[in-house]
Amino acid sequence: MYKTNYIQTVKYLKEEILKSRYYIAKVANRELLLLYFKVGFIISERVSKEKWGNKTIEVLSADLQNELRGLRGFSTSNLKNMRHFYEEWKPVLNTTKSSNEIGQLLTDQFGESFANIGFTAHIEIISKTKSIDARLFYITKTSQEFWSVRTLKHHLKNKFFEQQGQLPNNFSKTIKAPINKEKALKTFKDHYLLDFIKISDEEADNEKLLESKIVNNIKKFIMSLGADFAFLGNQYRLIVDDEEYFIDLLFFNRSLKALVAFELKTGKFKPEYLGKMNFYLSALDEYVKQKDENPSIGIILCKEKKNKIVEFAFRDFNKAMEVATYNTGNKLPPKYKNILPDADTLKKMMDLNDEN
Repeated sequence: MYKTNYIQTVKYLKEEILKSRYYIAKVANRELLLLYFKVGFIISERVSKEKWGNKTIEVLSADLQNELRGLRGFSTSNLKNMRHFYEEWKPVLNTTKSSNEIGQLLTDQFGESFANIGFTAHIEIISKTKSIDARLFYITKTSQEFWSVRTLKHHLKNKFFEQQGQLPNNFSKTIKAPINKEKALKTFKDHYLLDFIKISDEEADNEKLLESKIVNNIKKFIMSLGADFAFLGNQYRLIVDDEEYFIDLLFFNRSLKALVAFELKTGKFKPEYLGKMNFYLSALDEYVKQKDENPSIGIILCKEKKNKIVEFAFRDFNKAMEVATYNTGNKLPPKYKNILPDADTLKKMMDLNDEN
């Protein structure tokens, strides 16, 4: 009894500590954004009224560093970013309030997501987008799906926002109520960044290796998928008329209340892939799907695809499917492994240099 109560106490204290840390970090980030907004306002005003140029901002950065030894985040480029941050958001608010009040209004008006993401992410978003809808889309996604700056850059480059509703799929004619088609479109992506998986060119055609690396990094893979995905297993076994079939990866999406099957292909999309996926979805709906769940959805993840071929291939299928592409990180091909020292050797060499 004592041991049970002690374990519960440890668990409770751990949860409270983590909640407190998260809250402190969130509050600190919000205050930092408000500070940067205020600094941006001051610099913008001086540039406008006193004709400050680049040289003055450089001097300002140096003077701030001298006044506050060890100060970080106030380089010349960052001061310019603060000005950019202020000037891009102020017109949206259409107000004559003070800079402090405007900064507060920003986080209040655009919700918790605005204050949750870092300044670097904000600068990436306002530098690469123009419309308020696009900016709020990327802010929300970055906050809710815990995108790194690298992932954010990837989605900005691939115009994730513009692709919403234009992904190569047959959702419009196959997804029925109660699933919302718009929600389904926003759940899935046209391209997935799997840079946490390192595969050399010589290994690029090995589907089993790709699957194994995804399973070994399943938490990161789920984060790349987005919110509400739960992993049910790989090589998920189906028995149809005494014959075995295996789905590469099977998930359940809580928001859509549907099973989601992934088939991994390391080459170009081929129309025959849809027939196999359609069969899997029928079997899942017949043998695995529960009564209160929606029909299953299939995602074929390929290295390459041509949208017109995908469009023609979809025409006569009645199961909800999408074709998406992916890219992985590159690792050194085996033939070069012995030419360069590995990471551990490099670290030892650096440590020796430091001692000398």
